[in-house]
Amino acid sequence: MDNSLKIWMNGELVGWSDAKIHVMSHVVHYGSSTFEGIRCYDTVKGSALLFLDEHVRRLWESSKIYRIEIPYSETEIKDAIISTIKANNHKACYVRPLVFRGQGALGVNPHRASIEVAIATWEWGTYLGEDVLENGVDVKVSSWHRLAPNTLPSWAKAGGNYMNSQLIKMEALSDGYAEGLALDHNGYVAEGSGENIFVVRNNIIYTPLAAQSILPGFTRHAVMHIARELGYEVRETPIPREALYIADEIFLTGTAAEITPVRSVDRIPIGNEHRGPVTEALQHEYLKIVHSGEDPYNWLTFI
Repeated sequence: MDNSLKIWMNGELVGWSDAKIHVMSHVVHYGSSTFEGIRCYDTVKGSALLFLDEHVRRLWESSKIYRIEIPYSETEIKDAIISTIKANNHKACYVRPLVFRGQGALGVNPHRASIEVAIATWEWGTYLGEDVLENGVDVKVSSWHRLAPNTLPSWAKAGGNYMNSQLIKMEALSDGYAEGLALDHNGYVAEGSGENIFVVRNNIIYTPLAAQSILPGFTRHAVMHIARELGYEVRETPIPREALYIADEIFLTGTAAEITPVRSVDRIPIGNEHRGPVTEALQHEYLKIVHSGEDPYNWLTFI
């Protein structure tokens, strides 16, 4: 990661190296944070944030689930995101708004801890590696499952939840794969460590239900919308593990991953081990919006 000039922290822009927290902050000990990952694209029409309103709204919803009261308004955070991008002279970047519990409590009860807010931006290329948008990635079904719905709330994008994602990701990398796929508590396909999953078979697009311990992503929503406009049938349904091995195409979606094809699962080839026609069509429409700035859906916020 390349350091940027400034980070917005608790209402003011500070130098990258000056954005510090105390070691006794609650978040360090208990993972008590909520966050978002937002992309800013350098479009033909200028720099634009993708799904800014939706990301900020989810930051509030995640915080509400964990009973964190953010000491700023949504408008103030949106303005701060734009100010941080401009302060760092970014045309395209990744944006990380972060809300966390600071000092004041050191125990499971967090209510005496202060609520801190930070926003960082940095330049970040293709999440899963160069050329993957065309050539795809190799993935494995992880030995780690997604959380059961009565353990931690999967709809909250919270720091502590991502300990599970780290286990999935590290296991996959150590075994020679780019990414891991997790099953839900019932043994059905859930999602990757940081991406939603789609399976294509007989020209029908399948994706797990939002209630299957996944984080329902905004890129997932965009892909489903675009796919239906292109005439594809999209079904939200439980997907058994074996469906992965006989799929015509599989692709992963996420703010960072965008639309990334999968070329193999557990070393079993998917399709022709290359981006398939459905994935390519969806990529084309999605990337056309974020690169051209021609946005019929009002997904972009120009800055």
